Amino acid sequence: MFSIPGKQAVSITDRAAAHIHRLMEKEGHSGLRIGVKKGGCAGMEYTMEYVDTPDPNDEVVEQDGARVLIAPMAQMFLFGTEIDYETSLLESGFKFNNPNVSDACGCGESISFKDVDELSAERSA
Repeated sequence: MFSIPGKQAVSITDRAAAHIHRLMEKEGHSGLRIGVKKGGCAGMEYTMEYVDTPDPNDEVVEQDGARVLIAPMAQMFLFGTEIDYETSLLESGFKFNNPNVSDACGCGESISFKDVDELSAERSA
């Protein structure tokens, strides 16, 4: 598990926390797991799924009734990310302000990350 003592893996804006909390109440789940997988035109995509039973290796971030779990394989890639929820005239959804992203496709759904060695060096600095 990748973490820095006393620092949460991700931060959640008030809007995102409120939306996650509403989803958890409505759907009856205990949290929302966020991860990454291979796919999309830039190489990787974010994943989100409801969780009833957390994995013991998940990084858990709780705020204002919202519970976000970071999948073990995604922790290095998501460390330092701000999760927001935006609503506009054309679309609504979660936005990931991730300092580890080196490139993203035009639609914003697919991302690529900095080299793993580069990420590790930044974390230890």
